[in-house]
Amino acid sequence: MRLPEMSRRRLVITATAAALALVCVVVLLVPATRHGLVTAWCDITQSACPPTADDPRRDYADGAGWRRRLDPVAAATWGNYVALGDSYSSGDGAGDYAEGTAAVGDCRRSANAYPRHVVSAHDFAGDLGFFACSSQRGWAMLDSLGEPRSQIDRVGPHTSLVTIGIGGNDVGFTKILRACMVRVPLVETQACTEQEEEIEKRMRTFGPTLEEIVLEIRERAPDARVLVVGYPRLFPGDPDSMYYTMAPHDQEWLNAITKRFNEQVAEDVAALDSEIVEAGQTGSVEYVRMYNALKGHEVGAEDPWLNGVLLSDFANGLEIDRSTFHPNARGQQEFAERVLDQVEQGPERPLYAALETLDGADPEVLAAELD
Repeated sequence: MRLPEMSRRRLVITATAAALALVCVVVLLVPATRHGLVTAWCDITQSACPPTADDPRRDYADGAGWRRRLDPVAAATWGNYVALGDSYSSGDGAGDYAEGTAAVGDCRRSANAYPRHVVSAHDFAGDLGFFACSSQRGWAMLDSLGEPRSQIDRVGPHTSLVTIGIGGNDVGFTKILRACMVRVPLVETQACTEQEEEIEKRMRTFGPTLEEIVLEIRERAPDARVLVVGYPRLFPGDPDSMYYTMAPHDQEWLNAITKRFNEQVAEDVAALDSEIVEAGQTGSVEYVRMYNALKGHEVGAEDPWLNGVLLSDFANGLEIDRSTFHPNARGQQEFAERVLDQVEQGPERPLYAALETLDGADPEVLAAELD
């Protein structure tokens, strides 16, 4: 007996639905295929979609998720602030050095350095660990891991903010300036620019070094905001006169080298932060632009915010003091303003910290990590 056409269709539909239901049950019981099914259903129906790394349903401001979204200032101040880097971060050239850091070869940590301004501008739950040191190189920061002198090892899990200015010594800015200045200008007219090939090589080498430094910092403090601080332009944008032995074209070339290095670092930092976002991790890596921080107050200006040429060690011949072309106290204040702008504005994306880390940031723990 043949079923009516309508009944046959109902029977086919019912059988098909039953088969699909059985497949769904099997797939949902197998973890390897469950996500694919849910994603496919989301694509078809535009509903029941799983939360993504940036989806607010994944995290809750009231603490119900595994991480908490914080405003930029809160994300920087819930724990300790650790300041790392070289002489531009230690305050070499800004005077008023901490006891035991001012002798030849010492770190020259200045009370006028930008980390001091930053920590006093906001109410940090913890304190400042000021470990930046004059003459520090990026590769040396990595080589010293595990040793008492290591800067990176001073970062702890309850560090909420890290600032680091590094790379100038790796590229060899001091060596570059010395070659440009200690010469007879009309005889060695290419003393500056002939260094370019070697400088570019050192820049390329520094890229992986910076990445490794940031990853080491994040391994120790995955919830921290890591602010990588750039370098300022030393000379006016359009120099029109000699500065000591440096002609205008030498000054322009030195500005251009600084700008290229800053741009490379900024690109590397952006790439590292993108990886954090894509992986749905906490913390951040951000770049603080300093190239124009001293605009109108470069060396040779009527009111300079960095030191001009400082000569020393005449007994062994003409030597340029290492504080040459370093920000003075007013320049460090401007650095602090740039860093604080970044702290307060944050990156153009949400910031998160793990609830477990936030809950553990009590005063005793914070103090112990900096001790």
